[in-house]
Amino acid sequence: MGKISTVVNRAVCTENRLAELIDTYDKLVFSICYKLTGDYFTSEDLMQETFLSAFQKYDTFDGVNEKAWICRIATNKSIDYLRSASRRSVPTEDAFFETEVEMRGSPEEICMEEEIKKELIKRCEELRPPYNEVAKDYYIKELSAREIATRRGQSVKTIQTQIYRARELLKKRYGKEETA
Repeated sequence: MGKISTVVNRAVCTENRLAELIDTYDKLVFSICYKLTGDYFTSEDLMQETFLSAFQKYDTFDGVNEKAWICRIATNKSIDYLRSASRRSVPTEDAFFETEVEMRGSPEEICMEEEIKKELIKRCEELRPPYNEVAKDYYIKELSAREIATRRGQSVKTIQTQIYRARELLKKRYGKEETA
């Protein structure tokens, strides 16, 4: 009979402690959930989940800084909710294509970009070695000087010099076209 009464007393104490936790931290937990989610009703649900989780894990709580512990649970519940909500949301066709257009630009801009890129490739290929390859890697493939140096087995300083010279040669080639 002694073990059963100890378990019952512990359960009653834990339930009383839960009631105290709710009375003490309900507004704080709600405000954390609301700040993270921005949704009143979701925040209420998350607040309940926070206290339920605290109740279930109270026997593992070390007793140090109860406020921080309950805040951490609320924060984690809110973050978990946001992660699962972002996985659940599926963009509509209209929303997808609107963002796709915003990211790529107008059809005219895309066409202009492609023409400029073709012209740049042509100009890079007209350069003499090693400037032609370095220019294509840097301007077309958008590799950094360090990446080009690693690929070519040369020093970064050498590649930087070749990029500078390639740039100057390209300026001259574009300049000649404008005067012609």
